[in-house]
Amino acid sequence: MEVRGIDTPRLEWSGDCLVVGLFEEAVEITGELGELDQKLSGTLAELIAEVDFKGKEGSSAVTRVGSGSPIRKVAVVGLGKADALKLETLRRATAAAVRMGKKEKCKTLGLSFPVWQENAALTAQAITEAIELTLHQDHRFKSDADENGNKLEQIELLGMAGQDEAIALARSIGLGVILARELVAAPANIVTPPVMAETAEAIAREFGLELEILEQADCEKLGMGAFLGVAKASELPPKFIHLTYRPAGTPRKRVAIVGKGLTFDSGGLNIKPTGSGIEMMKTDMGGAAATLGAAKAIALIKPDVEVHFISAVTENMISGRAMHPGDILTASNGKTIEVNNTDAEGRLTLADALVYTDKLGLDAIVDLATLTGACVIALGDHIAGMWTENEAIAQQIAQASELSGEKFWRMPMEEKYFEGMKSVVADMKNTGPRPGGAITAALFLKQFVKDTPWAHLDVAGPVWTDKESGYNNAGATGFPVRTLVNWVLGD
Repeated sequence: MEVRGIDTPRLEWSGDCLVVGLFEEAVEITGELGELDQKLSGTLAELIAEVDFKGKEGSSAVTRVGSGSPIRKVAVVGLGKADALKLETLRRATAAAVRMGKKEKCKTLGLSFPVWQENAALTAQAITEAIELTLHQDHRFKSDADENGNKLEQIELLGMAGQDEAIALARSIGLGVILARELVAAPANIVTPPVMAETAEAIAREFGLELEILEQADCEKLGMGAFLGVAKASELPPKFIHLTYRPAGTPRKRVAIVGKGLTFDSGGLNIKPTGSGIEMMKTDMGGAAATLGAAKAIALIKPDVEVHFISAVTENMISGRAMHPGDILTASNGKTIEVNNTDAEGRLTLADALVYTDKLGLDAIVDLATLTGACVIALGDHIAGMWTENEAIAQQIAQASELSGEKFWRMPMEEKYFEGMKSVVADMKNTGPRPGGAITAALFLKQFVKDTPWAHLDVAGPVWTDKESGYNNAGATGFPVRTLVNWVLGD
């Protein structure tokens, strides 16, 4: 499917369906819109009147144009108030247009949307992102999926000529998001720790990235007792993935993205009961999936930034070798951890991953993890939590998320809460009291970053959606690949 920007005005465009974005205060058929309506023999005005279209965000309508017209159908999509226009508004309007185009069996679609803040490049990028992600359908595990159904062949962005670079950037980012979606969506019998390592190997091979896979013996030599404590119950070998993108010249910054990689989390001996969502614990590698998705996107984009993509990947299972509640693990920085809950395993794997990454001497680290149900309780399914004491990183992530439309809320790093994690027999426990559980998880991770500016993202809610929403189909969302890429590309 081709996406391209063109100079053709909507009065002269021809194709299956022309989609016009309208603000609430601009649905009157006057000026150029009146000329278009006249050319369409009054069809546009009739459509707006018939459905009482007010331009509200999320609203849309479509109708057939009479015979003899160069346009087979015309549609309107609401953009809300003009002074509240955001890139995310355009993404959602695009998703509505694309879904409508598919339903109406269109092969060509013309999108006539306003330019956000006079920035045609960001506008074209946002629209193309939405096109790519809306059209992505994951039918890998359906035997009766119709892969030969109606498909859009070409979408033209009216008034967006000369934005080939922005469109290409969006398509690269989209491929990264799709990789993350498909990793998260696949069941744990398909995406295993070795398969995650193979995925990293494929990225490295295709794009010329550096790759180091630390096997269990390598991790033992580095003293990664926290990571290996989680891994030892699984029949599958743990894989510590370190994928590195280096630019051709001197990098303007050197950063790392560290993702939690539990390909399945049974809860360990603190097993998750039926009704707890245990069947969805295939998604517990959402952080690692987004890390690899970002790696693919960055490899395609080739920025002047050095980026390290790191994940300690394993399963949290039950066997005669499983870590017990009450066990004491020693992380690779020498800190000892009393395991008072084997279902708080992600932070144990991240502990050693952060120690390893901190020693690389980078400018910044961002870790991301489907870490706590507490964060979902605090922020719901659509907003991720962010913890950092570094104002520069906080601002960078906020700006990156504003561009991506992926929502984050900065949470407090309340040091007093760490008192609830103190242990009588070790340096700390791996969980604290139930209140403030997402905060104490972040405070736990902080113990394993010594020198590098760092932020922790708890993405437990937004990595999956049960219902179609905007440009996300039901299932894995690929959150927050776009924010990570924007963070890497930013100043």
